[in-house]
Amino acid sequence: TWIMVSVLVNENPIEIEENATLSQLLQKVNTSVEGIAIAINDEIIAKNAWESQAIKNNDNVLIIKATQGG
Repeated sequence: TWIMVSVLVNENPIEIEENATLSQLLQKVNTSVEGIAIAINDEIIAKNAWESQAIKNNDNVLIIKATQGG
């Protein structure tokens, strides 16, 4: 059985498997990896670390999408 943890993604509570990676979280919330940045607890995570960065219970994840236009 999986142990589930609760995290906030853009202020919305999400349940995900304990020690899931950022990449797995993006798949769960169906977010494209193109043109985004991610911060966990106000710390930007480098894109090359998304596959290895584990998410912990009560983490606050912010997914920032780049926008075009003015």
